[in-house]
Amino acid sequence: MNVLIVGGGGREHALAWKLGQSERVSRIYCAPGNAGTSTLGTNLPIKATELDALARAAREHQIDLTVAGPETPLAEGIVDLFQEKGLPIFGPSKTAAAIESSKVFSKRLMLKHGIPTAAAEIFASYEEAHKYIAFREPPMVVKADGLAAGKGVVVARTRQQALEALYDIMVKRAFGAAGDQVLIEECLTGREASLLAFTDGHTVVPMAPACDYKPVYDGDQGPNTGGMGGYSPPEFLDDGLVKEITHRVLIPAVTAMAMEGRPYKGVIYAGLMITAEGPRVIEFNCRFGDPEAQVILPRLKGDLLGVMLAVVNGGLDKLSVRWSDEAYVGTVMASGGYPGAYSTGFPISGLEDVDSDILVFHAGTRQEHDESSGRQRVVTDGGRVLEVVAGGPSLAEARQKVYGNISRIKFEGCHYRRDVAERAVMNR
Repeated sequence: MNVLIVGGGGREHALAWKLGQSERVSRIYCAPGNAGTSTLGTNLPIKATELDALARAAREHQIDLTVAGPETPLAEGIVDLFQEKGLPIFGPSKTAAAIESSKVFSKRLMLKHGIPTAAAEIFASYEEAHKYIAFREPPMVVKADGLAAGKGVVVARTRQQALEALYDIMVKRAFGAAGDQVLIEECLTGREASLLAFTDGHTVVPMAPACDYKPVYDGDQGPNTGGMGGYSPPEFLDDGLVKEITHRVLIPAVTAMAMEGRPYKGVIYAGLMITAEGPRVIEFNCRFGDPEAQVILPRLKGDLLGVMLAVVNGGLDKLSVRWSDEAYVGTVMASGGYPGAYSTGFPISGLEDVDSDILVFHAGTRQEHDESSGRQRVVTDGGRVLEVVAGGPSLAEARQKVYGNISRIKFEGCHYRRDVAERAVMNR
């Protein structure tokens, strides 16, 4: 089978790597891909949001399955377009992807169908939201309604921080139309975790759970990012809790979407806070997480393609989806200045110097011609550049491997968190 993966980040490199292990996959295409995916297949110079061009490429290259990686093409209706053209594709429809593309829709869905979540107020008026914040005791969470690349959420510890976040979202329009509405939520306390699942609209099969790190600096300091690393499994999320979340959150969400006339197929991702009162949903996403996919997919035993085909065609209940007991840790190497302004085009050295069992998933990279050597070289091409991932029989061993190798890779301005999975290892 020929497979097309839409997107160009670390998640898409991990998907290409895992799908490439299937005996049934003959050729892999990535659009637009990156320097890492180019070693596994063919990159196509098509942006993830150029839906018509992607559909033409799928026809031209006789693609048997397209996998939509990022949330934006899903929110813009890539699945609907491909289905109209008779092109098989993995992912939820545009109306189903609203579970991520509109936090207002998602919150109302949870409240209506009794899915445990934080209390929240919704505002379409800056003045009304400002008035509400002025009389509310911090901390609180201010969220833009629409897609904001993981950066439209501010945990405000003071009233002033909340007002500044509101101003950025609704007045300065830092995230454009995503700020037409805002949610102001209670600030939950506990441990954050992610539980993703495959679903064909009927059966829900949870994946191995994971934790990711959103703030840019050690100790969860600094602004939020798309994700600075992650690990699997979380030491505080046992099999019993996974079952509880599956039955209280994931299955009810898929059932609720069907009741709302938005049948859901693909990956459903629950971002959770494990509170003293039990699990609460912070947000839903409509796709694999990034950087979570990079520590979850290596734990999948068997054929990812077979699982995806069962999701697309139905029959997920007939599959046995199994996960390894190995632990995985991944740390993102980011460009200087990220998540703010940053420069690109810096050569990356040391990619061949890591140990043979280390996985290096490319995110913001590209190849260019090096005039001095006459060969191709890999350079930085984004905010999050690489994710260095290692597995082992314990989180401690996996973490040791990551930090024993990551310093061998170098590029100008590089920075990364040094505390990924540190607390988890200490709590073991």
